[in-house]
Amino acid sequence: MRTKIVAGNWKMNNNLDETKKLIKGIRKSIKKLPLENTRVIVAPTFVNLNSAVKRAKKSKIEVVAQNMHQAKNGAFTGEVSADMLKSIGIKTVILGHSERRTYFGETDAILAEKVTSAIENKLGVIFCFGELLEDRKSDNHFSVVENQLKKALFHLEEKNFKKIVLAYEPVWAIGTGETASPEQAQEMHAFIRGLFEKQYGKGVASRISILYGGSVKPANAEEIFSKPDVDGGLIGGAALKVEDFTAIIKAI
Repeated sequence: MRTKIVAGNWKMNNNLDETKKLIKGIRKSIKKLPLENTRVIVAPTFVNLNSAVKRAKKSKIEVVAQNMHQAKNGAFTGEVSADMLKSIGIKTVILGHSERRTYFGETDAILAEKVTSAIENKLGVIFCFGELLEDRKSDNHFSVVENQLKKALFHLEEKNFKKIVLAYEPVWAIGTGETASPEQAQEMHAFIRGLFEKQYGKGVASRISILYGGSVKPANAEEIFSKPDVDGGLIGGAALKVEDFTAIIKAI
């Protein structure tokens, strides 16, 4: 059975006090939920990671990082390495988010290096990918997603995928209020699983968790999560409110 996952990407939101308050609220609200085979994840900003890890101890909340640099160390002002993350108790990192690709120029080649670095440092990876609106309109969405996955992930050995979670995010549905229909999400997730079956076999394809990330809300979460190849969600805005995030967790 594949692991179900609800991951909240807080992006550049929440100061230290707000981070503490939000973790406390989520921790309390999910304390009695039956979360067997389910991961609840939050990704605060770098400056609050250490505090968040401490606040989430002995709870059902897993704290992860939003990004990392591929180098071990060096003259990379403003960047954070895998070793730095591990030193404060971080075990997983989000890589490839569309905002990192769009605003900071992260290419598939750079992301392949980051993924390799994370795996070598025994970090788990939530790997994001997805098409732009023009790709969808021109019917190129499948080829775009295939190329992103092949260039950034398909250099890995089969055993490495025990540490990988996939997060499909149609860029046109992030922060826009637009959402891919449950049928569109299922169609792409099934396509993705098929790519992994061709490359690595049924074992990897059947085990790997694929999240949907595109304006998931309490109102649509249950229907999206009901699709057979959707294993959870990478949540943006709704993850910043205890009530909304808890409702989405309940929907899984």
